[in-house]
Amino acid sequence: MSFGGSQPPYQNPVIPFSGPIYGGLQDGHEVIVNGLVLQTGGTRFSVNFQRGFDGNNIAFHFNPRFENGGYVVCNTKQNGSWGQEERKKEVPFQRGAPFEIRFQVQYTDFKVMVNGSYFIQYQHRLPLHQVDTISIEGIVQVSYINFQTQMVLPGLHSVPQMPSAPVFPNPVLTNMLYPVPYSTPIFGGFYPSRNIIVSGIILTTADKFTINLRCGSDIAFHLNPRFKENAVVRNTQINYSWGPEERGLPRSMPFARGQSFSVQIICEIHCLKVSVNGLHQFDYQHRIKNLGSINQLEVLGDIQLTQVQVF
Repeated sequence: MSFGGSQPPYQNPVIPFSGPIYGGLQDGHEVIVNGLVLQTGGTRFSVNFQRGFDGNNIAFHFNPRFENGGYVVCNTKQNGSWGQEERKKEVPFQRGAPFEIRFQVQYTDFKVMVNGSYFIQYQHRLPLHQVDTISIEGIVQVSYINFQTQMVLPGLHSVPQMPSAPVFPNPVLTNMLYPVPYSTPIFGGFYPSRNIIVSGIILTTADKFTINLRCGSDIAFHLNPRFKENAVVRNTQINYSWGPEERGLPRSMPFARGQSFSVQIICEIHCLKVSVNGLHQFDYQHRIKNLGSINQLEVLGDIQLTQVQVF
């Protein structure tokens, strides 16, 4: 499939925004838009999947409107002319509140998930392969737009094959809000090339939240954004004793109250590489060398948890 991990995310795009979808859309693709609905400036916003940048051919126009009680319009524009509207008299968004929209591309339609819950399906009216551009406009601030491929088997994904490494099923947790604190096993342990992605929405009143990679009672990697301290603390706990903290960052605090986030942790031979919203933040040298003993992922704190992947 065209994405294959090669389509970079769009970070903090200026709205109105238009950007290419490299290779076009295909069955099995998923486009994730994380952002915040503004309090003022209008009454609606839209996400468009279209051909080119002129806006004359829009395969899917997703248009929430905060007027007349609130509703969402879906439509298609072909050769400059709009088709028949499909309306749903419900708006799963709130002014001033963060959101996550997942556009899941299927052979016959788009399936739309909002904040982890199914919202609507929209049948294709234009050939899917013609869609090569995404555009967003209206009363939103967008944190990032991510592109990925849906898993073939719902709820299960195989660990990548490594020489002499066993292959175990591991859950892929998507399309719903998960209770926090949350914990899931890392089947087969951690080793170079394995990835973890944790996505969510930070509460507007957040003090801190934590992502832990545990090995039994020890914590191999403790990631702890603290908003009162404006810091991202990293550490390891062995035999219930914490080691020296690491706090340095290459740029400003990558997390913000009321904003969505996506943390990616990539295991390499000597360290973990950690990115936030698609931007690399730091490396963390392994302090527990037996990576295979890392067998549990734990998430807790002041967030809504929308996605966890271990692969």
